[in-house]
Amino acid sequence: MDEQPLDQQQARRAIEALRAGVPNRDAVSALGSAAPEIEERFQNLLSAGQEQTPEIPGPAGFLLAGNFGSGKSHLLESLQHRALAQGYITSKIVISKETPLYDPIKLFRTAIGAAVVPRRRGSALALLAEELNPRDRPFLDFYTWVQQTRPEVLNQRFAAGLNLFEDARHHDPELFERILSFWAGDPMQIGDLKRALKARGERATYLFDKIDPRGLALQRFRFAARLMLAAGYKGWVLLVDEVELIGRYGLAQRGRSYAELARWTGGIKGEAYSGLLTIFAITSDFETALLEMRHDRENVPNKLRASIREAEQALAPHAERGMRLIGRPLRVPAPNRNTVRRAFEQVRRLHGLAYGWEPPVVGSAPFATSTSMREYIRWWITEWDLKRLFPDYQPEIEATPLTIDYSEDEDLESPDEPPSHENGQDYQGEGWPPPGDWNDSFTGSHTGARSLTAPDQG
Repeated sequence: MDEQPLDQQQARRAIEALRAGVPNRDAVSALGSAAPEIEERFQNLLSAGQEQTPEIPGPAGFLLAGNFGSGKSHLLESLQHRALAQGYITSKIVISKETPLYDPIKLFRTAIGAAVVPRRRGSALALLAEELNPRDRPFLDFYTWVQQTRPEVLNQRFAAGLNLFEDARHHDPELFERILSFWAGDPMQIGDLKRALKARGERATYLFDKIDPRGLALQRFRFAARLMLAAGYKGWVLLVDEVELIGRYGLAQRGRSYAELARWTGGIKGEAYSGLLTIFAITSDFETALLEMRHDRENVPNKLRASIREAEQALAPHAERGMRLIGRPLRVPAPNRNTVRRAFEQVRRLHGLAYGWEPPVVGSAPFATSTSMREYIRWWITEWDLKRLFPDYQPEIEATPLTIDYSEDEDLESPDEPPSHENGQDYQGEGWPPPGDWNDSFTGSHTGARSLTAPDQG
């Protein structure tokens, strides 16, 4: 990514981000990226994605690895700018207690909430709803796909909601907001859909069958990515950082996480998500610490295959694919003397612009292949900060190695299984679903809606 000149305010924001070790747009614009091979691989995937059609899913993604402080987060920020510039909607996701990799429900909520639309600000779904044009061919193709896709691939709540979408956008703001909320991950009461369809005199037949929360979340990823294509964007890029946190999960949750790595990088047959591209970032020592020293390669699939749950047994080969992916990531290059010298001059100019002075030549962390770029940069900035305030002071800086903790932490785990959906209603917690006959079909009068005998598509 080409470096861009910054003003003083942007330079200060960049220095603050570099000082904290959390790269932002200004820091990336000032320093660019030092991983040309990864940038090229990403660009090839973007280009391939632009040539795909909804019927032919594009490439799914890859995993990159680097030492702590090597610039993985900086690189993801750079990739995000590249994708946005080429018309992709992007979401940066940090794996955490609130967003565990093994839970697609929370992963989707985080992804759609963090989605950034090129050249626009605001809620991605609200912006997409504004831009959808029911008379355009991309929307008509999307509508046909939603209405005719098999219910096991896309639950008919999506078809019914999209059927109501255009009329609700103009005449029923409350229903319109409920439809958008459902797309964003909230429950959608079937009674609301029934009443709205009946009020419009629809005669389409929809079967609101049971679906578990995880399955519905995965369908939301599929629906949202196609929605973005229908609105005229090139696709949806997910940039997932700090994947190494899965090392602190218990064995079963690690197994599910490995399977999710396989899913989102195209490693599960029949699990293609058209328009979706996912990049994961993980620490380089994860393979040694977890797959080898903790014997996850053997223990995880054995644990899954020994489960009494068929769903967990089926995860075993997917988890194995995810672990193989961890064994062959794209490596973030370690800084060499030329990249260190280049970074020194860039950060020196940036610090000078930020504070209106001429930073002197200062010391540096010892050059070694184990020294991260973050360590170099924070060393320089710390010394310049002190020199600017106390010109005669001679600071002595000491770097302390950081050891990554991969010990299991029960606080990072959710209950083993969320309650299943009952009678076709989305689970909302204790007391749901309400009593009543929810598992049925509804008839109303729209000739363009999906027939239950339509040919399989999607």
